[in-house]
Amino acid sequence: MRACFQNILDFIKSKFPGQNHVPLHAPIFQGNERKYVLNAIDSTFVSSVGAYVNRFEAMMCEITGANHAIAIVNGTNALHMALLLANVQPEDEVLSQSITFIATCNAISYIGAYPVFIDIDRDTLGLSPESLQHFLNNHAERKSDGFTYNKQTGKRIKACVPMHTFGFPCRIDDIATICSQWNITLVEDAAESIGSFYKGKHTGTFGKIGAFSFNGNKTVTAGGGGALITNDETLAKRAKHLTTQAKVPHPWAFVHDEVGYNYRMPNLNAALACAQLEQLDLFIDNKRDLASSYQSFFERQQTPYVREIDQAKANYWLNCILLKDKNERDAFLKFTNENDVMTRPAWELMHRLSMFNYPSKTDLSNSEWIADRLVNIPSSVRIPLKNTKTGTRDSQTSCQTR
Repeated sequence: MRACFQNILDFIKSKFPGQNHVPLHAPIFQGNERKYVLNAIDSTFVSSVGAYVNRFEAMMCEITGANHAIAIVNGTNALHMALLLANVQPEDEVLSQSITFIATCNAISYIGAYPVFIDIDRDTLGLSPESLQHFLNNHAERKSDGFTYNKQTGKRIKACVPMHTFGFPCRIDDIATICSQWNITLVEDAAESIGSFYKGKHTGTFGKIGAFSFNGNKTVTAGGGGALITNDETLAKRAKHLTTQAKVPHPWAFVHDEVGYNYRMPNLNAALACAQLEQLDLFIDNKRDLASSYQSFFERQQTPYVREIDQAKANYWLNCILLKDKNERDAFLKFTNENDVMTRPAWELMHRLSMFNYPSKTDLSNSEWIADRLVNIPSSVRIPLKNTKTGTRDSQTSCQTR
């Protein structure tokens, strides 16, 4: 076993030459990041109003194909706002998956709603349409008010939040069809999947609204940042209103017409995000090249490697391998981290956390099987990059205007 681990360790290090410590996913700043951030500082517009915020939203529409994008301060707040826009109420239930980052369930809990966990597909690591359909057929009913209710708890099932785990698109079109049949609002947790597509459509565009994260460890980073995308103009306008403290536009008066949120992305972060989005195509090509190398290597090692499914194009935010069992997984994690290669397991399953131990139970055998075996391995964009000085996407403006 140790010899196999050493082979893997040596191969990973060969993909990141010259690094004494190989991180899991480090940001790379080789484009216009410094120029744009300094420009934002010089403009004095460093908070939630500024030309870079507007440009970031335009770029997100261009990249995803959505009609509207709203810049949000981080991915967790983006999910919270998405659920508010979906009209999730206290005591409602929201269907999601147990293998996810805790932000998904925290956002549900901020509203006073309850996450109900549906199993995943092993090949996508995302919510399984088959498991979703089985749960609804056996545990849910449509009532005369048009909504779907959990027969066990009596609570309304208002939304479904599947996640494109580690950047791998799930079977989101089938999930969208099922949600439509049951009048359940689909909110996509696309936090990790900027640049990922399924059947030619960008993740986050299949549901009512999609939420993204631009944290420091993501494919594209704003330091801290998030975004919402939607094709619904009314929802987009409401999102901008609520995320700017529900302030009624006025030249000088401070009038607010409902409880709002301080959720808008600052211009400084947006400046960084714009420079990063200019390089998105280069980043994705670089990461997919690394994924191809990993795939070939692990096939020779006879170690299962997670690949995108047919008709999907993943950004391979984090590359994943599957080991024999939890004991082998933990031994591998210990060996690699002690030898200066950062690896991580999947998150602790949400249904195993005390605050999400909700009584509505479903079979989660696939989630548990994956969680015991999956390891994330180093997945950073590797340098040098081609054309990093100007990027690959035209920013259309230096954003010097206010």
